[in-house]
Amino acid sequence: MPNLTLAELSGEIQANVRAALAEDVGSGDITAQLIPAERDASARIITRENATIAGSAWVDEVFRQVDPRVRVTWQVKDGDRVEADQTLFTLEGPARALLTGERSALNFLQLLSGTATRARHYADLVGGTGVKLLDTRKTLPGLRLAQKYAITCGGCHNHRIGLYDAFLIKENHIAACGGIAEAIAAAHRIAPGKPVEVEVEDLAELRQALEARADIIMLDELSLDDMRTAVALTAGRAKLEASGGITETTLRTIAETGVDYISIGTLTKDVKALDLSMRLAL
Repeated sequence: MPNLTLAELSGEIQANVRAALAEDVGSGDITAQLIPAERDASARIITRENATIAGSAWVDEVFRQVDPRVRVTWQVKDGDRVEADQTLFTLEGPARALLTGERSALNFLQLLSGTATRARHYADLVGGTGVKLLDTRKTLPGLRLAQKYAITCGGCHNHRIGLYDAFLIKENHIAACGGIAEAIAAAHRIAPGKPVEVEVEDLAELRQALEARADIIMLDELSLDDMRTAVALTAGRAKLEASGGITETTLRTIAETGVDYISIGTLTKDVKALDLSMRLAL
């Protein structure tokens, strides 16, 4: 599946920001009204820790929707690695707008940069192996595309976006369809051209999936020896994805078996938000 790009996300970003501002600002920022409407200000946003950046387009959109007079000037770009105390961007414009947009803008940036930072850490662990690390659908509700974009900023890759763009046939689907071959055949009939992936739990099921011409085969918690055997048996006839029970300590060893992909839910579900600070000057 192809990675998400910003060009595909324009409408999504606008919708994300509208929802965030409706949640935070609601009927109006009553605290910001303490500041005279004509007063301008500037601010700089710094990171308090090392990180990989993602989410600049969401920040831009926050201030565009709050007050298009605010000028956002970036000193970094998505995908950049930054160090603690580094300035990420500056703001100039009406003081009320800077303060009203602050929390929503930083919420997006801290979450998405936290996601990208975690992805970069995992990508570094498998550097040089040729494996692609994939995200999963274990994302924050309403922010799936945002998090999946952030994953790409950290050097990892997107699995399917949802239940609609690719098949992932698991144990219960197989049982309901009467077998691996039957499930794969039905998938090809239902949506020709959509990628078909099937989960297998042993080498016998792998052989069935290969015979039924699955596009991708997920190796669910197979041993390292069985993964190596699976790579040899498959011989390029399908892509192989390792999944289940994968940790930082086992990641590189699994990558070195020769599988094509490793999917890891922790890339998006166990994210620590980046520590950011906005410093205002009136």
